[in-house]
Amino acid sequence: MTTSSSRRAFLKGSAGAVIAGGAMLRTDAVEAAGPPPSRGPSAATGTFRPAETNVPQAQFPRVDAHSRRVQLRIEAPQARRVQVMIGGGGGETPRMDLAKQSDGAWTLTTPPIVEGFHYYPVYIDGFEANDPGSRTFFGEGRDMSGIEIPSPLASDSFYLIRDVPHGEVREHRYFSSVTEDWRRIIVYTPPGYDHEQRRRYPVLYLQHGAGEDETGWTRQGRANLILDNLITSGQAKPMIVVMAYGYAKFPGARAPDLSKLKPGSSPAAFFAAMQVYIAAFGDDLTKVVVPLVDSSYRTIPDRDHRAMAGLSMGGFQTFDVTLSHLDMFSYIGGFSGAPFVLGNTRFDPKTAYHGVFADPAAFAKRVHLLWLGVGTNEMAMIHRGLMAFQQDLEQAHIAHVFYQSPGTAHEWLTWRRDLNDFAPRLFRGARA
Repeated sequence: MTTSSSRRAFLKGSAGAVIAGGAMLRTDAVEAAGPPPSRGPSAATGTFRPAETNVPQAQFPRVDAHSRRVQLRIEAPQARRVQVMIGGGGGETPRMDLAKQSDGAWTLTTPPIVEGFHYYPVYIDGFEANDPGSRTFFGEGRDMSGIEIPSPLASDSFYLIRDVPHGEVREHRYFSSVTEDWRRIIVYTPPGYDHEQRRRYPVLYLQHGAGEDETGWTRQGRANLILDNLITSGQAKPMIVVMAYGYAKFPGARAPDLSKLKPGSSPAAFFAAMQVYIAAFGDDLTKVVVPLVDSSYRTIPDRDHRAMAGLSMGGFQTFDVTLSHLDMFSYIGGFSGAPFVLGNTRFDPKTAYHGVFADPAAFAKRVHLLWLGVGTNEMAMIHRGLMAFQQDLEQAHIAHVFYQSPGTAHEWLTWRRDLNDFAPRLFRGARA
């Protein structure tokens, strides 16, 4: 799937932001009470260090872990204006101007930026480009520069790499009989998988958000490191994690042009367009991917040992797939994404998903875990919708877990925390 840069403008003006998969800054990311941006070279002192997301040997961008400020340097001697914008998903910072120095480079020291991972484009005379000093990550439908801002919270150390046994991240190509093309899944196998040849494992299917792809959870989300740490500490059961490409069209289906969706477009127009891109996903996952994984990896191939979760758009897909295939899945998780969050359709437990919620006791026996998560600083539309859905579940006496990530928005730190809370709850009632 590809989109034009107008997608960001659309996200800011309509319900498309509900399923935006980009990292998003909190509304206080550029702190009004903080110092103004420093644009001169004098900011090169202090505790700034090259960002961990830089390409090898690149000295910029640089991050001060204490103040969470970012220092940028762009070599563009012929440019008339250079700007940068940090964040995505409809909640990015304003464009910030860099200052030209005597050597032709453009520099900026930003105000404090919210901790976590963020995409950022550079604008050179209006042309959107990537920072040559940064690694790129697939987000917002294209490869984008990304930067990791260290979290000052000890509680956020769960996603850092540690001296523990590590699992493997594998790339698995397959030809889909549903889409009639070649596709890819990313598969995490837990520590010891290759050595314990007789052991079989439960499986978590973990989906990315809109504009991202199957690499997002391991590159931006650090899912493999999160699972390594949880499994080694005994907080989570060893499991296989499968990350599939969330866009799937039936053969011959015409792809809509998302660039024609303008700011203020109706939610219905956006979702109608997106539905074409994801129409075949459920069939591909249930008819092709799950059998492929069960035949290629040492899984425990039953519903009691199979979970699915997803962020944003992946959360919508998770509910659609699992609630239509409760013969295959018994653990369900929505990270900033779930049905009914738009608020234009309220949850009716008697009719939703063909009545699977109608009998709370029966639902609890079939679904071992129903989990919802949201950042406290998510866009109002998303936060209101998920809070309403959670309250509807409570009133209908549907057993579930509801988690709010403090101080985060529609961004990867929210979803990392979601996974860190969700994964330890999986497969506890089943013998692996």
